[in-house]
Amino acid sequence: MNRIISLVAAIAGTATSMASAAAGETAPSARPIAVVELFTSQGCANCPPADAFLSELARENDVVALSYAVDYWDYMGWKDTAAKPEFALRQKGYAGRRGDRDVFTPQVVVNGRAQVVGSDREKIRREISLGAEMRRDLVVAVDVESTAEAVKVHLPSTKSGETVHATVLLVRYDHSRSVAIGRGENTGRTLTYAHLVRSILPIGMWKGQELTLELPRQETPADPNLGCAVLVQLEKDGLPGPILGARACSAQSQS
Repeated sequence: MNRIISLVAAIAGTATSMASAAAGETAPSARPIAVVELFTSQGCANCPPADAFLSELARENDVVALSYAVDYWDYMGWKDTAAKPEFALRQKGYAGRRGDRDVFTPQVVVNGRAQVVGSDREKIRREISLGAEMRRDLVVAVDVESTAEAVKVHLPSTKSGETVHATVLLVRYDHSRSVAIGRGENTGRTLTYAHLVRSILPIGMWKGQELTLELPRQETPADPNLGCAVLVQLEKDGLPGPILGARACSAQSQS
């Protein structure tokens, strides 16, 4: 853990200058201060308040808000229409990395580090602010450039001499999706989700050196209801850890 702290501090040393460079292409508000990941389920009666709060966060330019539907409540009578086993594995991976057994819905993970009850607005806000004030999270300036042909992801060099082993992830999601629930704890309700994740795919590795990744446009959303985000995340023994950087990317081609 101490090594992670020192590594993040070293990366943070170059973050200010890189952020200034990135600001020349993208509005400063486009660089997020937090990644908020909600693990939820259509079969969970306690989840709608958390889903509603995630929808609020999704409208804030300085937060990358992502909603993952998990499948482990399907046995209660309603099969979650957005759930995938890999989303539950991601949630369990966070618990394994933290060393606890806290896997539940609704659960929020902030910046790959802190876990909070998904409906606890005050504590989630506090974790978002704490990460920004202490400059311990999202210290890598991720630049995403969209063209008609491709999406380019650029990451800076740390200039610190530290070895970094971070995975670059492309997350694709629906901006909004409404689901009529026919069975289970939410029977009869129509629930609306924001930034409901469809897939999360590794697209490269960042080792602390300047890196540009180029994705064909067909690999990124063209439908205006589809969005995407890029995450740069530390991993250990295959388990997800602190998120070093993030950026939302445009859903539509630019001419």
